[in-house]
Amino acid sequence: MSTHQIVKLTEFSSESLEPIRELEQICRQADSSKLHIGLDNLTKESGDRAYLYQAAGHLAGCLIWYTADGVEANLNVMVHPEWRRQGIFQRLFVAAEAEMSEQGIQTCRFKVPADSEPGLRCVGHLGAWLDGSQFAMELTAFPEGTAGHPDLRLRPEELEDFGFMVRCMSQAFGDDEEWTLRYLGHTREPGRHNYIGCHGEERIGLIRVNLLGSDAAVIHDFCVLPSHQGHGYGSEMLAKTVRLLLALGRMRIRLSVAAENRGALELYSKTGFAIVSESRYYVCKLKRGCPKSEF
Repeated sequence: MSTHQIVKLTEFSSESLEPIRELEQICRQADSSKLHIGLDNLTKESGDRAYLYQAAGHLAGCLIWYTADGVEANLNVMVHPEWRRQGIFQRLFVAAEAEMSEQGIQTCRFKVPADSEPGLRCVGHLGAWLDGSQFAMELTAFPEGTAGHPDLRLRPEELEDFGFMVRCMSQAFGDDEEWTLRYLGHTREPGRHNYIGCHGEERIGLIRVNLLGSDAAVIHDFCVLPSHQGHGYGSEMLAKTVRLLLALGRMRIRLSVAAENRGALELYSKTGFAIVSESRYYVCKLKRGCPKSEF
């Protein structure tokens, strides 16, 4: 009887996630990398899926995937250093691929720590292409100061704001409104909150927050209408959001930014965020079975 099996995670308690945390730490130490598998996001309500590879009673590998638009899957994968080059990555991917295909996923985006040589070698075997880099940033010291726009308000999203959110994100990020509509539909969860930036009565921007655990928060989809950019509104919106989260006891505040977005990097740095890691993103088309890899 085989002692190897792949199981889909269905229990999301702290005890159930502990073996994944331990494997993450083992891989971080072995590879001298800042691997972050995304455990904070792994809850029953988040929609993230996790596949575990059990070998001789030990967790030898883990694959986590989610989709933000129903078309592309985002994947984080790790394999225990002692179990690599035995096809575990291949088997995990095939197991997840069946579920992705059923849901209409067309492409896969792999997140790889920029300092993980084994991870970078692995995606090289997939025929995936590099699709940009991102810095993960964390709040280290929030510099309180005088508000640059005291008349700018930040308020929770209301039902009639949805059309504005689609328009604001599409214009600011350059995505078509159909994709943005689908993306917002896939990312409406109980722990995710949307705030509208208003200058007087005019809506000028959007910032979203994902509350994780009891003390963490991730800021994302932060944008200002192009017609209102360059006036300091974004800086004020970000500062107000940080104050709000700190008042809620959310002391671990994170965000990500494209490595080439120097303007955003400067804004976040001035607000007290510091770079903690860099990830590279590789994309490949979904197809039945993936090429063999050393993992």
